[in-house]
Amino acid sequence: MAADLDPVGRVNTFIGTRDEGNTFPGASAPFGMAHSSPVGSHYAGYRYDDPAIRGFGHFFLSGAGCREQGGLVPVLPALGLPASFDHRAHASGYTHDGEVGEAGYYRVRLASGITAECTATTRTGVERFTFPPGSTPHVLVNVGQADDEEPVSASSVRVVDDRTFAGTVTAQAFCGGKPYTTWFTTTFDRPFRTTGNWGGAEGGAGLRGQWAVFDGDDPVTVATALSHVDAEGAAKNLAESRGRAFDELRAAVQDEWRRELGSVEVEGADPDDLVVFYTALYHVLLQPLTGNDVDGRYRGFDDRVHRADGWTYHEYFSLWDTYRAHNQLLALLRPDRARDVARSVLAVHEQGGWLPRWAYANQETNTMTGDPVTPFLVDLWRFGALEGREEQAYRALWRNATSVPPASSPFEGRAGNPSYLADGFVRHDPGFPKKGQDVDPHHGASATLEYALADHALSIMAEALGHHEDAAVLRARGRNHRALWDPSVTDRGFRGFPRPKVAGGAWLSPFSAQGPDGFHEGTAWQYQWLAQHDVDGLVGLLGGREAALARLDDFFAFTDLPADPARAVRDKWVVGPYDYYDQHRYNPNNEPDLHVPWMYALFGAPWKTSVVVRAAQTLFVAAPDGVTGNDDLGTMSAWYVLGALGLYPVTPGTGEFVLNTPRFARAVVHLADGRDLTVTAPGADPSRLQCTRALRVGDEPWDDVRLSWEVLTAGTTVAHELADAPVEATRGL
Repeated sequence: MAADLDPVGRVNTFIGTRDEGNTFPGASAPFGMAHSSPVGSHYAGYRYDDPAIRGFGHFFLSGAGCREQGGLVPVLPALGLPASFDHRAHASGYTHDGEVGEAGYYRVRLASGITAECTATTRTGVERFTFPPGSTPHVLVNVGQADDEEPVSASSVRVVDDRTFAGTVTAQAFCGGKPYTTWFTTTFDRPFRTTGNWGGAEGGAGLRGQWAVFDGDDPVTVATALSHVDAEGAAKNLAESRGRAFDELRAAVQDEWRRELGSVEVEGADPDDLVVFYTALYHVLLQPLTGNDVDGRYRGFDDRVHRADGWTYHEYFSLWDTYRAHNQLLALLRPDRARDVARSVLAVHEQGGWLPRWAYANQETNTMTGDPVTPFLVDLWRFGALEGREEQAYRALWRNATSVPPASSPFEGRAGNPSYLADGFVRHDPGFPKKGQDVDPHHGASATLEYALADHALSIMAEALGHHEDAAVLRARGRNHRALWDPSVTDRGFRGFPRPKVAGGAWLSPFSAQGPDGFHEGTAWQYQWLAQHDVDGLVGLLGGREAALARLDDFFAFTDLPADPARAVRDKWVVGPYDYYDQHRYNPNNEPDLHVPWMYALFGAPWKTSVVVRAAQTLFVAAPDGVTGNDDLGTMSAWYVLGALGLYPVTPGTGEFVLNTPRFARAVVHLADGRDLTVTAPGADPSRLQCTRALRVGDEPWDDVRLSWEVLTAGTTVAHELADAPVEATRGL
């Protein structure tokens, strides 16, 4: 790749650090276990308008929406010891002038005059602190504080030698999870002159930390390794950085990022467009996180230590989010990584007894609703990532789809299965007991729609594996979304919406199509489209093709888009990151309706898909507020990357990608086997609403709105001939 097209320099890690994008600006290796990034007052770790930096922490989740840990074991450089050890009091001011955030590297100047730089390996976060001439370097290591919303409940710290501290932090998992322990080892590149302790070496909650003072004013480099296994694991993980200078580590991790980001090359865009694209791709490739230590050991869901031999165990699965776009993009770009991800999810089942929904470290949080693990794993099967484990996966998925975990299990699974299997819908029951933050009967309507989508996906896998009777049962259950369609509900002049049912099959009453009852993080307006596996059935419920298209037009405020797309989407669509309810329009900030722009194509008006996608892309900009809503462990970023390439995986299990007009004149996806997927669109101009007048795939004219996984991964050219919108012919994309 040419130097001026170096993707590392195209990444701006500040994108998403404001307006609840919840990304972090610091350094990480691809899929890194440990990080190095500034910690402020925001629960995600850092917010661009935070006035002070409390330290540089070593664990972050990119873009999550719960009160997750934003920076375990933060270290802060100082010119002396603070009067009191509390990061809210001794935090340092800083300036954005000269602040740098790129793939694998971060730099900031603190108000004290200290310059802090961050880089990382897979399992260590590394800082270099440069002090003003004549000063005495101090470094504070905080093991008693990380995130104000989910405080540390226990910690320990000990001095190993004159360069090294080690200890533990027990912190609260997010979204109603349970406390879990992280082991750490922190080492300095030169001996400290003296050290001291706040709050004692070991104990429960409270202010606790260790400080070190160094002779001379030379820079101090600090490396912190993490492990979820034990102290030995953290010490071994430190070998990734031990004996290597900061600049060497930075060069190495940026070379890693260069290889990862170089998997896609795009041309024909202005500089900001390239920054947005490569930063989105960067955010995709941050997770799921590496879970095993350098020796292969990891802590399983049975709280025992296991070993990944010849593969990488992964952790932190935000499945309700990632099953919709992130999972498929990762499988396309990194099939080996996708195989390890699939194996990791099956390991959760083996060791924990059930399949997860939102797996945080080695515990199930039971966050969100529905059955996301089924479309997630079925797509990985469809993409070849379960080769040799197909039956193992199918047995786990069938059990999940047809039963409920025992009361003694920490997993909820499909808690709505008793009524769903008996009645064809999940009974809406706000009083249903829960094991974590969420449970399906509290959102009976959306849970029903998610179950039906999952059942249809699993039916495809069942049929292919020869489980024909199971497949027939699952296909029938895939139509269960129809059981909730109430033709009597009217809203904004449209008749018929999904509506929750209660015990006995009665409709929930009173009910509003824009209200919160029965739907998780959305309304009947957003969830009515979650039946992409049954397009004919949905069109029939909506009153036919023209009526379906008219409802989509209203949903997207389509007539307002051509004049000023950027203004229209901000005025007409849902733009608050947590504005889930009292809404009747498209919510580009949240997952339930991410696929809906491509429903135009499936309803026979594909050119409108391209108009809506182009309009939605105006929400992604090269600025701290450049991610719409929470990035949700790379999900929104994956949505952007796929839309920019001109293809989206609308229906789980099918292996089909629905097409739209790409954003760039040329994009090349370098597939793992040496073949290339090339997408061309001469004259592509993101500032205009454009559609595809004609399309060729390989050497052949292409008249379908879909492309299969097999065609894409065989290596081919998808050539778009563009025109300004509208192109109202059936063919027009």
